Amino acid sequence: MHAMAFPPVARLSRAENEVSRVTRSTQRVEESQETFVSHLERQATVARLSKAEIERPTTIAISQNSPLEPQRSGDRQPKAARRASAANQRQATRKPRVLIIAEAANPALTSAALVGWACARAIAAEVDAHIVTEWRNRDDFLRAGLVEGKDFTAINNRRLQHLSWSLTNKLSGKGNFSWSLYAMLSNLAYPFFERKLWKQFGPRLRAGEFDVVHRILPLSPTTPSWIAPKLKKIGIPFMLGPLNGGVPWPKGFEDLRRNERDFAGKFRWLHKLSPGLRSTRTCSSTILAASRTTLNELPEAVKSRSVFIPENAIDLAKFPLTPREVSKTASDAPLRLSFVGRLVALKGIDMLLEAAAPLLRSGGATLDLIGDGPERGRLSQWIKKEGLGHAVRMDGWIDHAKLGDRLRESDLFVFPSIREFGGGAVLEAMALGIPPVVLDHGGPPELVPPGTGFVLPMTTREDIVSRLRDLLITAAADRRSLAEAGQRAQQHVREFFTWEAKAKQIAEVYAWLLHRRDTKPQWGTPMGCK
Repeated sequence: MHAMAFPPVARLSRAENEVSRVTRSTQRVEESQETFVSHLERQATVARLSKAEIERPTTIAISQNSPLEPQRSGDRQPKAARRASAANQRQATRKPRVLIIAEAANPALTSAALVGWACARAIAAEVDAHIVTEWRNRDDFLRAGLVEGKDFTAINNRRLQHLSWSLTNKLSGKGNFSWSLYAMLSNLAYPFFERKLWKQFGPRLRAGEFDVVHRILPLSPTTPSWIAPKLKKIGIPFMLGPLNGGVPWPKGFEDLRRNERDFAGKFRWLHKLSPGLRSTRTCSSTILAASRTTLNELPEAVKSRSVFIPENAIDLAKFPLTPREVSKTASDAPLRLSFVGRLVALKGIDMLLEAAAPLLRSGGATLDLIGDGPERGRLSQWIKKEGLGHAVRMDGWIDHAKLGDRLRESDLFVFPSIREFGGGAVLEAMALGIPPVVLDHGGPPELVPPGTGFVLPMTTREDIVSRLRDLLITAAADRRSLAEAGQRAQQHVREFFTWEAKAKQIAEVYAWLLHRRDTKPQWGTPMGCK
């Protein structure tokens, strides 16, 4: 092992002194160079000043720690202000950049999946949008012509979502899918989707790539958002909706509730204990409420910054707003009634048949029941027993693309559902110029302003049948009033309920969130009734 040799102390001290001397000399040279460079910069600045600039009045600012330098009023500050003003102007005229979350959106499905797809696509035509959906919808997005990465991103959360669907099917029973149970189970799986979304888009959101995040789906108002607090923390507005759900069962129809096996609905109050729901509502910038029921469930502080916009709208490719001619309806011809929907007990089809029976027997009316479901056999037996087969048509479901032509044969659309969230079929009838009849409960009456259709009070079964029978008899005798109501209904849809109109409404909410308009948008309930 070798011993380490150290230099003599005297030799080390001389070396240190030499290093110190060279360092001080270098510092003096650098200071002289900095002083010389500063002098040259000041000379160049003076040389760049024009004669006009030199003659401007100056304001002298004196500081103990800085040299005496003139600050010319109207020189640098206005230029900065002009640059800021130009930037603000560009920001105000640029289309909002929106990240749309539509986990279940799918152009090949129906119900909420189709609504989410149509809404997202309409918004994307109005603003600069990117859609995020679940992997199971990817192939249908591609078939619809969207470009992955540019127009949309698919996130894989299939295993948990499929588990929710399978469990709901097993627990609901054959032919009676419980949407209340599915909403509860989906709420447990959905946060994992948002966690994956944040992992992929969090850096882009923090970098300011998007102005607004808008979650269209899930539709349920009880589904919490895991990313809502994170978006609030980084200052990006977060919008939910349109949300719809929570429509209670009306009193006096407990037998129908049992028939639907909606046992999970009795425990819906538990959603208030759902982890993250309170922070979701608190951290959201606004909530689009698709029904008064949903709006009234929100805390007052949240309700004040919420906007009423129903979730449904009309696809003009399938339901063009072609004017309906009044003269084509003959007063002595049978009153043509129609219904579209699942043949289940809560749709109230048995009440419609009982109310229309006198007119159907006498040849004063015909009824077209479009749809299928577990009640079809029972309804068919009742029709046969009452001898109404000659006046009632029941062909099951028809292609949605052909539905418009079939409904155009009707004079009055009757939809006596006792518990309905949205009521898309009601809007489709109105788009064709056919006035609807609905009950004053849930979503449908919020689509039918005065003069465009008929809203019957939600009372007892017997009273509803009686009122509906009287209405049908009156309508059969006054076809012109029916046709005029249909024209107003079609105009109402044209103004408020095309997907293009809905996208513009939502864009107005974006503008409010981004401070491009001063007041919160309000269209009334129903839309157009402020």
